[in-house]
Amino acid sequence: MNEWLQAAEAFVTSEAFLAAIRAAIYLLVGLLVARLVSRGLARMLEDKLDAQQVMLTRRISFYVIVLLVLASALRELGFDLTVLLGAAGILTVALGFASQTSASNLISGLFLIGERPFSVGDVIKVGDATGEVLSIDPLSVKLRTFDNLMVRVPNESLVKSQLTNLTRFPIRRLDMQIGVAYHTDLKQLRDVLMGVAEGNPVCLEEPKPLFIFLEYGDSALKIQFSVWARREKFLDLRNSMHEGVKAALDEAGIEIPFPQRTLGSLGGPLPVRIVDNVSDAEAEAPAETGAGARD
Repeated sequence: MNEWLQAAEAFVTSEAFLAAIRAAIYLLVGLLVARLVSRGLARMLEDKLDAQQVMLTRRISFYVIVLLVLASALRELGFDLTVLLGAAGILTVALGFASQTSASNLISGLFLIGERPFSVGDVIKVGDATGEVLSIDPLSVKLRTFDNLMVRVPNESLVKSQLTNLTRFPIRRLDMQIGVAYHTDLKQLRDVLMGVAEGNPVCLEEPKPLFIFLEYGDSALKIQFSVWARREKFLDLRNSMHEGVKAALDEAGIEIPFPQRTLGSLGGPLPVRIVDNVSDAEAEAPAETGAGARD
């Protein structure tokens, strides 16, 4: 028993045990310092940088401090850092060849950060996915759709495909395609639509609404009426303008026609005969057949 106590006492007082204690303290204190420093930098820069840059600065500062603390802890334990760095370089090259897709996404992420086509909080559309940007990570971008789903889009897809930023600019335009009957007075139609825009509190006075004649359609005159609104009020504008235009056109007696088709032949309209019952038609059919045979 005394031998075990002496061995334990010798281990506790040994240099290896003390080095392990110091390394553990380095790690605990380093993680705390890394968290405090990253948060402090984020708070200092949140008024000067956008959300994407603040998030990137916070992550870089945190991981840099953690790597420095980890290197100090390993050195305290007696590891040769030059050997570790060489092994890390070889491992990095091997991982690069093994995961080319991840490397491509990582490089594409650097292009996105440099180009900055969108930031955290913007609403973007990529392919069939439309949503708010939650985070911009080294390998992918996380989106939250309007039905509260999370969509992960690889950075390589963002660089290669067409991307639409719906909230980049402060105002947006709503284009309404309207078809009216051919006998409609276009001046009256223009006055009615302008009146709807003037009476809508969401519609901006500048830029002014646009009334554009598009074409002579198959069954209607096609008009485009465009109005502007603040981007945060765009959905309200879309709903209220369509309701207001429909009500104003009904009140003014302006018809919104539906597609129509006319059936006819080269010699004139198709003949139509009304038959009282089926038996009369069946009785006439043999007589017509016989007359045709005699001719």
